[in-house]
Order: sequence, then structure tokens, then C-alpha cells
Amino acid sequence: MPLKPQYDTPELRARLTAEQYDIVANAATEHGFTGAYWDKTDAGDYECIVCHTKLFDSTLKFDSSCGWPSFYDSFPDTIETSTDHKIGVPRTEIHCKTCGAHLGHVFIDGPRDKTGLRYCLNSGSLNFK
Repeated sequence: MPLKPQYDTPELRARLTAEQYDIVANAATEHGFTGAYWDKTDAGDYECIVCHTKLFDSTLKFDSSCGWPSFYDSFPDTIETSTDHKIGVPRTEIHCKTCGAHLGHVFIDGPRDKTGLRYCLNSGSLNFK
């Protein structure tokens, strides 16, 4: 699922770094333990770097020890999914419902006492407020 055309503009390309654009537009993945938010514990909201839709509340974040920001749930009606076969096995890719930006993937190895899900995000797809 690519960025929706109205969001993929020259202004967006100028605003984002090359890595951020590659993540949101081309489904790239930053290296683990390198992103700005993988170990951030401050209170606030994580929003889409493209359209500023609020996606995740910091109270839903947990330390998954995977090297990427991980959440067990999102704000309602903000995430869409598709199937990704890039590495030879199907994975559930997650996108911002508003603009189509690639955010990361969701896995079923999250906290069992919560949703059981692990939304594994690229810091490069997010802003923190």
C-alpha cells in the first residue's frame, strides 16, 4: 500500500530525511536500536510523520527488547493492514489509515495480559508530541 497521492508531494520529500521518506513511501526498515523512539519512555502521543494523525499513546508502549518502538494497541480506527511477503514469509504490514504511510508490522507476540499484539514501528515514521 503506497502513500496516498495527495500526501506524496515535493513538499513532503523536502520535509523528510531520505531515510524517513524511504520508510513511509517504500516500506523500508530502519536498523534496530538506532531510531529516536525505541527506548523513549516520556508521556505523550506518537503521530504519523506524514499527516500528523495520532496513532499511539505512550501508555500503550512496552519494552519488547526488539530495538524498535513497540505498542500493544493503537488509537481506534487509525491503522490499516496489508500482507507483506518481502522476506519470503507473510507478515502483517501496518499503515496510517489517513495517508497510507508505512509504519512497520504487527506481530502476535505482544503482552498476553493486554492484547497479545506487538505493533513494531519504525521511529522514522513517527513524531512524538
